[in-house]
Amino acid sequence: MMLRKAFGALVALLTLGTVLVVTEAPSQAAVACSGTITYSYAYPPSKPVAELVIYYNSTNGGTNSACMYHRGAAYGSSARTSVQIARCAETSGSGSCTATAVSTKDNADYLYYAGPRGVTGTANNCVDAYGEMDWAGTTYWIHSGRQGC
Repeated sequence: MMLRKAFGALVALLTLGTVLVVTEAPSQAAVACSGTITYSYAYPPSKPVAELVIYYNSTNGGTNSACMYHRGAAYGSSARTSVQIARCAETSGSGSCTATAVSTKDNADYLYYAGPRGVTGTANNCVDAYGEMDWAGTTYWIHSGRQGC
């Protein structure tokens, strides 16, 4: 009898774990630090410690994601790092972005990178991303400006 109760509890726990994994997977699949790189800028140029990268893939009517990476001496060092990306109303050109969708901001202490953060429906629109990292007493920030259009 005790063995049957233990087995029943184990089956219930495994079933709950499976449900949790299945419900979490779609949000992870929609945005990733992977795909075609459409923008990459490392700062400072002479000895980079931070790099903002924007990726594109064709899912969900076009999905752009952004990650802010630690580079050089900052790689593997804990630092407050943040990243955010927006879909612009603009479909071409350069200049400022009139945001029609904005991702949440990822902002925490990381060793390697912040993100991914992403927006969907970008197949015919520009995007604009911003990354920031506090390291060794200096704040490094990178703003992509309008990209991918």
